[in-house]
Amino acid sequence: MTTTVKLGNRVRVSVLSALLAALTLLMFCVSLAVGEFQLGLDEVVAALGGIGDYATLLVVQELRLPRALVGLLVGLAFGISGALFQSLTRNPLASPDFIGITGGANVVVVAGTALGLGSGLGVPLLALLGSLASAFAVYTLAWKRGTTGYRIVLVGIGVQAVCTGATSYLLLRLGVYDAQGAMVWLTGTLNARDFGHVAWIAVALVLLLPPTLLLRRWLDALQFNDDTATGLGIPVQRARLSLGLIAVGLAAVATAAAGPIVFVALVSPQLALRLCRSATPPLLASGLTGALLLLVSDLIARTLLPAELPVGVVTGVVGAPFLLWLLARANRANAG
Repeated sequence: MTTTVKLGNRVRVSVLSALLAALTLLMFCVSLAVGEFQLGLDEVVAALGGIGDYATLLVVQELRLPRALVGLLVGLAFGISGALFQSLTRNPLASPDFIGITGGANVVVVAGTALGLGSGLGVPLLALLGSLASAFAVYTLAWKRGTTGYRIVLVGIGVQAVCTGATSYLLLRLGVYDAQGAMVWLTGTLNARDFGHVAWIAVALVLLLPPTLLLRRWLDALQFNDDTATGLGIPVQRARLSLGLIAVGLAAVATAAAGPIVFVALVSPQLALRLCRSATPPLLASGLTGALLLLVSDLIARTLLPAELPVGVVTGVVGAPFLLWLLARANRANAG
C-alpha cells in the first residue's frame, strides 16, 4: 500500500512538472512575442531558428531573448534554492530573502557602487561575494555543536536586519544618480540583461544541479528529526552543510544576475507543494514554478502597467499577500 502511494505521488509530481514545463515554455515564447513590436508565436519560433526579416531577428534574438532567458534561469534558480532552504529548515517561511543571503549582496553592491566598482559585470561579482559572505556569517553564528533549521532561520533574520540597516545607511551616502541606479537593482530587474548574464547563471545551474540530484536522498531524510536521520545513516551536519551551500550558490548567482527579486524563492516552493500535494517542496516543480512566476511578472511589469517597472515591484505585490497568508496559516496551526 505504501509503495503504491509513493508511486502515485511520483507520477502526480512528474505529470504536474511536465505541465509546468509546457506552461513555462509557452510563457517564454509569449514574452518574446509581446512588446511595442508585436510578433506572432510562429514568427518567434522561426526567428529562434534564424529565419525572418532583419527587424524580427533583431527584436527576438538581440533585444528580448537575453532578458527572457535570464528571467527563466533566475526563476528556476530561486525556486530550487527556496525549496532547498524550506526543506532543510523544515520551515515554509525560510527564503534567501529573509535569512540574510540577498541582504549581504545588497550591502556589498551598494558599497561597491559608492566606490565606483558597479560597472559592467562588477555588480554580479559584488553580489555573489556579498551573498557568500552573509551565508558564511549566518552559518557561523548559528553553529553550536552543529546547526538546526530553527537557529539558521533566527540568525538569518538577524543578519538580514543588519544588512538592511547598513544598505539604507550607504544609500544615504550616495549621490542622487548612483542612489537611483542602486535602488533599481535593489528592487530586482531584468532590464538591460545580455548574454553575459545568461552565461553567468547557466554555468552556475550546470554546476550546481547535478550535486543536488545526487544528494536528494539526504534531503529526503532531513525531513525527519536529526536523530531519525542519523539512524538512517545520514551524516546530518555534512548533509545540511552540503545542501545549504548549493542553496546559497543558487540564490547568490540568481541575485547576481538580476538583483534581489523578492518573494520568488518563498512563493514558488509553496505553490509547487500545494499543486503536487507533496509532503515537501518538489525541487523541479519549484524551479519551474519560479521560472513561470518570474516570466509572467516581467511581462506584466513591462507591458500591462502605465510605465515599465522593475520586475521586483510585481513579485513584491504578488508575494506580500502570500506571505501574510502563510503567517496567518502558521499561527492558526500553532506553528508560528
